[in-house]
Amino acid sequence: MADSILRIKSKQFAVDIIYACREMRKNKVEYALIDQLLRSGTSVGANIYEAQFAHGIKDFISKLEIALKECNECDYWLDILLSTQSIDTNMLSAECDEIRKILISSVNTLKSKQKPDAGSN
Repeated sequence: MADSILRIKSKQFAVDIIYACREMRKNKVEYALIDQLLRSGTSVGANIYEAQFAHGIKDFISKLEIALKECNECDYWLDILLSTQSIDTNMLSAECDEIRKILISSVNTLKSKQKPDAGSN
């Protein structure tokens, strides 16, 4: 997974989130909003990177599901920031949506491959 599209996109997304947060600080946007966006936006990639060292397929899926939850939370904060005209989030929202779609597809594919073995514990 070292050069996966998901890792590349999530890292770039985190970098873009950091730059956006720096800009919002200059514009004196509420610190709590910036902090929430920064935490959730960078956590997406952190969990995707962490999945590389998962202890088995269940742990791998779990890490990707956590990344998906963080992606959804990040999208919420982006929506709030857009609604309050704190920042134009269109580019970030599109990146977030693309990562979310990849995560959903990946998790669904991995889970479907597990089903035949689900009863053999």
